[in-house]
Amino acid sequence: MDTRERLVRAAADLLVEGGKEAVSTRAVATAAGVQAPTLYRLFGDKDGLLDAVAAHGFAGYLESKQAMGATGDPVDDLRRGWDLHIGFGLARPAFYLLMYGEARKREARLEADAMLRGIIGRIASAGRLTVPVEQAAQFVHAAGLGVVLALIATPEQDRDLGLISFTRENVIGAITTDASPEQSTDIPSRAIALRAALEEDPPQMLSHAERVLLAEWLDRVAR
Repeated sequence: MDTRERLVRAAADLLVEGGKEAVSTRAVATAAGVQAPTLYRLFGDKDGLLDAVAAHGFAGYLESKQAMGATGDPVDDLRRGWDLHIGFGLARPAFYLLMYGEARKREARLEADAMLRGIIGRIASAGRLTVPVEQAAQFVHAAGLGVVLALIATPEQDRDLGLISFTRENVIGAITTDASPEQSTDIPSRAIALRAALEEDPPQMLSHAERVLLAEWLDRVAR
């Protein structure tokens, strides 16, 4: 184990034991058996160290999400992604709070957010999304975050785990339609699907300004 990994693991252990407040540079350096200047040389400052700790804690979650793959039903993929997200938050609350419990968006969180938008973009391309992609992503994220934080704050023996699937299905029902790609959908869903298709493969016959204007029109129709 090299010095950097030793420091990250020491910080991760302190985080699990005492929360973010326990992860001081002095405590981490002492636990790892190195001098404080070494920590600053490797990570720059405490935020740099916490970024590395968050990436360490989220590595398994991101690998599981990538391994989940895509099926022919993007709505079902969203369900599976939701369950994976909630499961991680309950299994590793200290890392979850480090990632989502503050305004700073760490690199690993940006990667997870991009994966969520990717799944929702596939729902839009299938003509099954009823709100714009970014709005849907924010809605799913906010609802999932709320479920995890509510359950973390509740003693384990008092948790109602039915909240997970109840909220999931209500969120999915609010942003999707049951229509298959072969079936006709309402005009907003068609606009959202076209918007998603244009982002994936921008029409070269249109100028950049024309594409921006078309995207604005489609967003207005979608709303």
